[in-house]
Amino acid sequence: MAATDGQIAAFLAVASETLDTVDSVLADLDDRTVNHATPGGNSVFALVTHMGGALGYWGGSLLAGEDVPRDRSSEFVATGTVDEARAIVRGLRADLPRWAGVAATGIRNPAATGTTRRDAATATPEWVLTHMLRELTQHTGHMEICRDVVVAAAH
Repeated sequence: MAATDGQIAAFLAVASETLDTVDSVLADLDDRTVNHATPGGNSVFALVTHMGGALGYWGGSLLAGEDVPRDRSSEFVATGTVDEARAIVRGLRADLPRWAGVAATGIRNPAATGTTRRDAATATPEWVLTHMLRELTQHTGHMEICRDVVVAAAH
């Protein structure tokens, strides 16, 4: 089973729009506030790092068969600068078209490691693209909430 050109194009269009939102969140933060975790939650930097790790696993390692190293547990405690977070987003913008393009031919490495999901090895390319969008949009929403809380607390 493989994804169609239309599915891949739709994935890339929605992913690009969502990454635009991530860029707008980062534009509202500085190097201190990007690392400020909400109570019981994560910081925007940690969420961007997790997003990069999750999409790197699903798109890069599993789908495209690339070796994209991932330390999932460290993603949630990562700290850095706004510029470093922007670099992760730029990397995703560069990598997503290549990774998604592979979905037209199938999954290259169903044995890739880097997720807590037990069903990854049996996922279809269409499911992987949909799951990647879910991860991208879910965590972008988390970033927006975190940004709103952090900015409100700073004023």
